[in-house]
Amino acid sequence: MVRRVLSLASGRIALAVLLLVAVLAVCGPWLAPQDPLATSDNPLASASAAHWLGTDYLGRDVFSRLLDGSRISVLGSLEVALTALVTGAVPGILSVYSGRVLEWLTLRLADTLVALPFMLFAIAVIALLGNGITQAMLVTGVLVSPLFYRVARAATLAVARSPYVEAAIVSGASVGWIVRRHVWVKVLPPIAVALAQTIGVGFVIVSSLTFLGIGVQPPAPTWGGLLASDLGYLSHQPWAPVAPALLIMVTVWACNVLADAIRDVSGEAGRALVRSRAARSGTSLPVSAGGSR
Repeated sequence: MVRRVLSLASGRIALAVLLLVAVLAVCGPWLAPQDPLATSDNPLASASAAHWLGTDYLGRDVFSRLLDGSRISVLGSLEVALTALVTGAVPGILSVYSGRVLEWLTLRLADTLVALPFMLFAIAVIALLGNGITQAMLVTGVLVSPLFYRVARAATLAVARSPYVEAAIVSGASVGWIVRRHVWVKVLPPIAVALAQTIGVGFVIVSSLTFLGIGVQPPAPTWGGLLASDLGYLSHQPWAPVAPALLIMVTVWACNVLADAIRDVSGEAGRALVRSRAARSGTSLPVSAGGSR
């Protein structure tokens, strides 16, 4: 699948953007030219050689704060996506094989979570447990998990009654073996699409919460927090919100493009892509790769 994604121009561009964001998250504090928390006597300065994106209302270097704030945004979005993956995909797969009682309970729980407004619920959890981004992201991940539950359940149902799975059940194979050997290969592509989309949703959630001043205590920099502070001084620096807003938009766009690329190269669409490229190159396609005609 990775090679097929890299064969698409959109997949290569999306992965390049996300790799750059990951590098900023890991190395941002060391790449920052100045201390992101250090104030100066030059507030709201324009871009210059000393301050590439100018300074904020306290004289702090905006470029350094953007680099340093990328870590919280990336980690928060990954917490949302991975929490949703674990709490959604595993019950979705097991609900097909674990009996009608567990199936009914997980379906009702998924319907309940869908009905809850995750942003308001995250704010309520922060009010109860303290102002921290980790607990907010974990709770938000649980609320987003019905997406993975439904994707995993639908993909599992598609192969649960296939002849080779029924033969494995008759032969006495365990549920864990069936999932690892037969189901997971079919479930992985749609889950990968949902994971890429959820990472983008996580960036929006983290940016929204930090924009409201929730989850991260100032003066710690975040992309959403920088966007909020810049909006208060538009009369002095009308261009100031462009940099954090552009970072958020490009990152979410790259996640959605990557999800589309994974969808385009998986399943029947992926096999059609391989057949079309084999036809253009004039090479014969193996039956196993091309599937049934």
